[in-house]
Amino acid sequence: MAAPIRLVAAVRPFEGFLVALRAQSQRPSLATQTARSFSQGKPFWKVSNLGKKLLLASSVTLTGVTLATVGQSLWPLWQSVYAGSVVKPEITPSRRVRMDTDNSGLKLTLFQFQTCPFCCKVRALLDYYGFSYDIVEVNSVTKKQINWSKYKKVPILTADGIGEDGFLQLNDSSVIMSILESWRHNPQQSLEKYLECYVCIESEEKGKKVYDFPNRYFIMFFDRTNLPTTVEQRQEERKWRKWTDDHLVHMLSPNVYRTPSEALQAFNYFSKVGEWEQNFSTVERLVVIYTGAAVMYVLGKLLRKKYNLKDDVRESLYEACSDWVKAVGKKRMFMGGDQPNLADLSVYGVLNSIEGCQAFQDARNNTNIDVWYKRMQTAVKSHAGAHPLQKTA
Repeated sequence: MAAPIRLVAAVRPFEGFLVALRAQSQRPSLATQTARSFSQGKPFWKVSNLGKKLLLASSVTLTGVTLATVGQSLWPLWQSVYAGSVVKPEITPSRRVRMDTDNSGLKLTLFQFQTCPFCCKVRALLDYYGFSYDIVEVNSVTKKQINWSKYKKVPILTADGIGEDGFLQLNDSSVIMSILESWRHNPQQSLEKYLECYVCIESEEKGKKVYDFPNRYFIMFFDRTNLPTTVEQRQEERKWRKWTDDHLVHMLSPNVYRTPSEALQAFNYFSKVGEWEQNFSTVERLVVIYTGAAVMYVLGKLLRKKYNLKDDVRESLYEACSDWVKAVGKKRMFMGGDQPNLADLSVYGVLNSIEGCQAFQDARNNTNIDVWYKRMQTAVKSHAGAHPLQKTA
């Protein structure tokens, strides 16, 4: 077993902190790990009650950094969700997205559900910045396309030709977006180096494995000082990315599956845009459509209560859309200013997942979300962030 990780250095640069962790691990890439994130006068992250796996508490202030690590090595946690000694089978892509503007040199494959809001977030970023990538549509019932992975959620993004297994596996939509954005600012650093900055903490809740990436919303700039955004802009971006995952996404299911007919309409829409007829057998497709619609109709009712949505769930959706429009304001085209930032791409991705459903049509008709949404739609579909790609360093 690898030795427990210990803190060997902690220094505070101009804005945040620099932490170096060293472990006596058989994996060279984890022997020395350097991570940097940016915070301003408030806790960076705090995790407790993680059972036997790990107890980790950390706080960051303007005057310094404290870190305590108790328990087993982080290595078993890393190994459990990041492909270590795993063979990824050759899978024929459901479709290929190719961009003439892509000079990244990355060979990316996205394992996804077409209308999963978290998958849509990742696609929004890939399309906006003009990355080429393959798509593997995953059967939402059997998930046989990701049987090779210990991490059983989507999206999963793999980069071929990197790492000791011949590919690098990136999990969690927000982590994927942060890693690609970090790499975009400094492509001289490898994706593998950036991945090491996003430690995964595994725990169990009611017998179910739960994965947490405490700094998933932070962009890693390492020692760069001429940053393209201010502290306040980065804080705002992180705040609304988290809001998207913790609040906005929970508006979807109760609204999309509000009635049996809406649930069935939604799944037929998902089948069309996901090209299920081409990707799955007739039996598989019909099982997913009718079973899925019935299950999600019931689940939508349970989620309404769990997340305290209003009796008329449309009101909660309208309120969330209005909160976002108010946050962007009237003086900015996007939260990122003249160009979208990761918060814009996250909100757009989540809403884009239900674009063809009645719920979102109602939101467009009853809130002011449509003006911003159309701007985002144009920016993403025109690959506006790819002109030129990776030139912000």
